Amino acid sequence: MRGPDPRIHRFTTAFHFRMMDCRGKPGNDRLGTGLTNREQRMPEITVSMAAGRTDEQKANMMRDITKALVTHLGVDPEAVVIQINEAPLTHKMKGGKTFVERLAEQKK
Repeated sequence: MRGPDPRIHRFTTAFHFRMMDCRGKPGNDRLGTGLTNREQRMPEITVSMAAGRTDEQKANMMRDITKALVTHLGVDPEAVVIQINEAPLTHKMKGGKTFVERLAEQKK
């Protein structure tokens, strides 16, 4: 199966990085796990993109993101959470035209 048109999709992925501080607050003994500060921060990544990629492509992308966070932030790969939010091409717009309309124009 041929993937989506790369001319349309190459700029449609946005990454939103958020580090969650899972340390216990003063008076909160529930998180007294003995973990270091570094181990307690959980990177949670949300990827927003147009629908059309295969499950294999998405899994490979998530593996690469996980490796990058492990390499550059020094976090445990088990702490990394990645979520993909996909939108149909009719639900994404750029320059006042849906991605379906843009694709139709490019095919002309």
